[in-house]
Amino acid sequence: MNVRALLATLRRGEVPDPAALAEFAGGLADGRVTDAQAGAFAMAVCTGPGLGEGGRVTLTRAMADSGTRLNWDVQGPVIDKHSTGGVGDPVSLILAPALAACGGHVPMISGRGLGHTGGTLDKLEAIPGFRIDLSRDEIAARLADCGAAIVAATGQIAPADKRLYAVRDVTSTVDQIDLITASILSKKLAAGLDALILDVKCGSGAFMRSRAEARALAQVLTATGCGAGLPTAALVTDMDQPLAPAIGNAVEVAAVMRVLDGTHRDSRLQRVTAALGGALLHMAGLAPDADDGAARIDAAIEDGRALGIFAAMVAGQGGPRDFDTRWAEYLGTAPVRRDVSARDGGMLSAIDGTALGQAVVALGGGRLREDAAIDHSVGLDAIVPLGARLAPGDPICRIHAADDTAAERAEAAIRAAVTLSDGPPPDAPLILERLT
Repeated sequence: MNVRALLATLRRGEVPDPAALAEFAGGLADGRVTDAQAGAFAMAVCTGPGLGEGGRVTLTRAMADSGTRLNWDVQGPVIDKHSTGGVGDPVSLILAPALAACGGHVPMISGRGLGHTGGTLDKLEAIPGFRIDLSRDEIAARLADCGAAIVAATGQIAPADKRLYAVRDVTSTVDQIDLITASILSKKLAAGLDALILDVKCGSGAFMRSRAEARALAQVLTATGCGAGLPTAALVTDMDQPLAPAIGNAVEVAAVMRVLDGTHRDSRLQRVTAALGGALLHMAGLAPDADDGAARIDAAIEDGRALGIFAAMVAGQGGPRDFDTRWAEYLGTAPVRRDVSARDGGMLSAIDGTALGQAVVALGGGRLREDAAIDHSVGLDAIVPLGARLAPGDPICRIHAADDTAAERAEAAIRAAVTLSDGPPPDAPLILERLT
């Protein structure tokens, strides 16, 4: 393997040979590629013209092939969803059981929090006893039992991506579209899926701030997924405010349970879940069109089937067997709770979602280092939506903190992150675009 030649090709701004990219991915997995070479590769891709569509497909396939490709002996389509990350976004916890209730099988390989955005695995670990590290046979058993499992990637799933991502994280080469695409899709290819829906977030709480950036990423992801043999579609969704009225681990699980048990109906969270699920059911042949699929997702939530499957998944992965009825008793509570109230009257016209996410990280609800422990009980909830008219003294949100000092810091960050004005915020649809 001539890594030097590959790096020289990238530095010259040329598209690398597919065979060289495939061999490079294999070298990442088995150690023939050094950290220095991996870092040089990532930097060359970032500073040059990139890999091109063919190079993205080749790298994605090669990283998927660097480890085990899963397959499932099930009756029905194997489907999944991936989000590019946002604040207050626990869609996966509702969507996975709802899809299973509609005939899909969902081996959802998820991740931890990244930067200001929360991680699905961190949220689930707020449930006592919940296991995320399942073997292939244990995942298969959960699919047979209830149709859904939400788990961490094993060391055998796309090991080349795990190696390259660790290098990218410490060399500030994370936000390059070719590398993002290969990282996301290699794990989904390895998971043995029949169809994939992508939720590409756009706005103040997302990595992609502008609609043009989000559209470009969605187009690349869908083209690369389909080019690699995985039917892929995407929705670009609004993230100018938290999707759920909560940011944090236990508080987001609580928000999920209020949707699943019927306490909160027709929320932004449920509407995005239904839109994503409807598109995916249509792709998988389980609904005649996306609108019918969305109606099926809503029905699975409203008649309690999704709640039953979520409860079975929690119990099957080590959590309490009565979580569906006693969830409020199981979720940890922070020692300090404090309302943040409006000092002046006005309409809530803007929310800096990234700043709110960073405030939760500072409370201990996220990681500043990969190996750091997190406090699942801290966060924000009762967050009022954009467009709410507030009088002086009306609550903006509630802080859950470990101590008064942390709560005071969070309150200052929240006040700086919200804008009250005389007029309403710009009117933006929840689903900005659909790409197939």
